[in-house]
Amino acid sequence: MGKYVLRTVDLTKQYGKKTVLNRVNMEIRQGEIYGFIGLNGAGKSTLMRLATGLTKPTSGAIELFGLNQKKELAQARTRLGTLIESPALFPYMTAKQNLEVIRIQRGNPDRTVIDKALRQVGLSEAGKKKVKDFSLGMKQRLGIAVALMNDPEFLILDEPTNGLDPKGVIEIRTLLKKLNKEYGVTVLISSHILSEVHQLATRVGIIHQGTLLEQITEKELNEKCSARLVIKTNDAAKTAAVMESEFEQVNFTVMPDGTIHLYSHLQEQQKISKKLTENGLIIEQFTLKNETLEEYFSGLVGGGSVSHA
Repeated sequence: MGKYVLRTVDLTKQYGKKTVLNRVNMEIRQGEIYGFIGLNGAGKSTLMRLATGLTKPTSGAIELFGLNQKKELAQARTRLGTLIESPALFPYMTAKQNLEVIRIQRGNPDRTVIDKALRQVGLSEAGKKKVKDFSLGMKQRLGIAVALMNDPEFLILDEPTNGLDPKGVIEIRTLLKKLNKEYGVTVLISSHILSEVHQLATRVGIIHQGTLLEQITEKELNEKCSARLVIKTNDAAKTAAVMESEFEQVNFTVMPDGTIHLYSHLQEQQKISKKLTENGLIIEQFTLKNETLEEYFSGLVGGGSVSHA
């Protein structure tokens, strides 16, 4: 397992009597693309603002790159790149000129960071084009270029695909995968669009009303949402033995509650029930499930839903 780039311990944020984050324990490992999903107002942006030092927690602790003391955190945050609110861009200046302003503001003497950032986000050819003539997707990519100016190890992006057309969404998704794979950048990306995060993230955190409900890997999420036959009998161990002896290349999991989730042989339901009965098993549940990502999310949050556009 990789090292943690971000860990929170019982992280809580209150504004007056309102609790926006409630004892959140989040873990993001080096090299992950962590998709942070929840309804609007669930607490996603607040957690990001806390992680980047834009606001202070009411209680709890934040750890970045294994560091958690005040002075250590300030130093650790120089290793972050962030896009939490739309960047203040100068519309009548070019992309290159905008990044030059950022470079000077940050006191960075190295001018090569500008061309590198533009190259990373695929805007090298647009360096001389005025920002006012950019598409929304290009502006978002330029905003990410601003976040990349300090060559960060960890990129924190709040709803970077919000408002983009499908082409713009694909561009951002491709860019983030490239940054992760080719440059080794760990990414935390928030969204209320579940299907978009699912196509990008290697791990997902689901937050609802300030509470982190679940952290789950891409593989685990796919398994939970894939088509499966849920079988419950009076003897789970014997059922598993029958499945293995009667069916070739059978793929199933025995769950903690004693049910069996069968992922293969779904077209042979009648044969399966017959074999179980012939072996003296009493079938208590025999249900085909094919839950969508949206249905899974809704089940977790108790009826809420996120966009799947």
